[in-house]
Amino acid sequence: MLKNKITQSLLLGAGLAFAATSLTATAAEVPAGVKLAKTQEIVRGNGTEVASLDPHKTEGVPESHVIRDLMEGLVNQDANGKTIPGVAESWETADNKTFIFNLRKDAKWSNGDPVTAHDFEYSFKRVVDPATAAPYAWYMEMTTMINASDIIAGKKDKDSLGIKAIDDYTLEIKLESAVPYFVMMMGHTTVKPVHQATVEKFGDKWTRPDNFVGNGAYTVDQWVVNERISLTRNEKYWDDSKTVINKVTFLPIENQVAEMNRFLSGEIDITYELPNEHFRRLQKEHKEDVSITGNLCTYYYAFNTEKAPFNDVRVRQALSYAIDRDIITKALLGQGQKNAYAFTPEIISGFTPELPDYAKLTQKQRIEKAKSLLAEAGFDKSKPLSFNLLYNTSENHKKNAIAITSMWKKSLGIDVTLENQEWKSFLDSKRQGNFDVTRAGWCGDYNEPSTFLSLMQSTNSSNDAHYKSKSYDELMQQALATTSDAARNDIYLKAETLLAKDMPIAPIYQYVKARLLSPQVGGYPTNNAEEQIFTKDLYIIAD
Repeated sequence: MLKNKITQSLLLGAGLAFAATSLTATAAEVPAGVKLAKTQEIVRGNGTEVASLDPHKTEGVPESHVIRDLMEGLVNQDANGKTIPGVAESWETADNKTFIFNLRKDAKWSNGDPVTAHDFEYSFKRVVDPATAAPYAWYMEMTTMINASDIIAGKKDKDSLGIKAIDDYTLEIKLESAVPYFVMMMGHTTVKPVHQATVEKFGDKWTRPDNFVGNGAYTVDQWVVNERISLTRNEKYWDDSKTVINKVTFLPIENQVAEMNRFLSGEIDITYELPNEHFRRLQKEHKEDVSITGNLCTYYYAFNTEKAPFNDVRVRQALSYAIDRDIITKALLGQGQKNAYAFTPEIISGFTPELPDYAKLTQKQRIEKAKSLLAEAGFDKSKPLSFNLLYNTSENHKKNAIAITSMWKKSLGIDVTLENQEWKSFLDSKRQGNFDVTRAGWCGDYNEPSTFLSLMQSTNSSNDAHYKSKSYDELMQQALATTSDAARNDIYLKAETLLAKDMPIAPIYQYVKARLLSPQVGGYPTNNAEEQIFTKDLYIIAD
């Protein structure tokens, strides 16, 4: 995606029709001479128990890893992040506002039903329907699909959404504003289709193994909550003949040391991550198993801007300034992570965020400024600031929290109580604003700055900080209406500058993805910045 996004934007931005007929959908491509193992099964660590397998009711990375194998949208990504056909064989547009997707006629659901344009029309309308309560409904607003905002707000009926099945295999989508990267956005979990008859028959229980119907390369075989989710090949999948892995099992392991030990004992082929304190030892003793790749993600802390004292920008700035990012990235993590002072990571395609003024100071200068800001806000030794820091259950998140709260205690005299919650409760607490400061991370949904910057718009339901700025919202609307990439990037720079000034969040570091990966796993996408891993593209190499 790093190179191909620019190419597609130039074509579409110029108002030229773009068709995907020159692109090729891929499955596992085993290099000549590679001997495959007799047993083609793979086990993956997945970080935590998934909140759901319904693509319209999820918002996390662990869920996306599983759903990517179970559901196929209009487009996919290849190992290099390039947008390639999924259910749609080709697509075209003349103005970046009306898109026609031509669907393949051999796509089927796991029960044998054909996958049609009507499935996508039903599914997109389901996402924006307030009755669904989709946590990612805002994503449809970001596409500017006609009437999406009003439907989500309850002002219009879902049937007025700008999507129409022209016939069984032709889908028309209309936008209110030109969006040159719209096709790229169609690879996200939220816009994957669901099987209408199954959803309507079983309701929330449709994702249970006995009820499940999907259109991806795999289907649900077994789901033991807090233990494992096992998927087996969907023989009805249109490209099943090229799939090599017969079974994939996802394990919800929150303790990175336990996950590491299970990998080293041969129980796991791909870990979700690795324990930071063991990184250097693993690199030395198991170098062939350590995988480090760039990742389109930013780790940050969000301040509850609707709750005192975090409704005071001076308090937010002071806490951000006092975080010594060098200690986090170099001493605590040390895997190649970069200090983050802007929300958008540098790995993003076609845009380079600028360092804000506070980032150009020494850490000593930042701490002095932080002390001054806290004093202005009414906090000092006689009246110390105290609050809770929320994070989801994870040893790595806990270590980060301990390090950062120690910095706040040492430099500013602040008392912080750590509060950890399991994933589902954590998501609920953030969404409802039941926190003071919370750990957060954001991974791009597509390779363009708006995938990060739109998160801070006041209308975005995933805006953890509950940040509301008319000036910021106006900037993002201007960016959406701009056809020039250069002009849009100028607006993005202004948006980053405003975030650094208002500090609703404290960016801490830009991710790399460090994990343990068995050398026997072939086809792993090391150049995919969004870490879109499709099990259908993998294979197990013989010893």
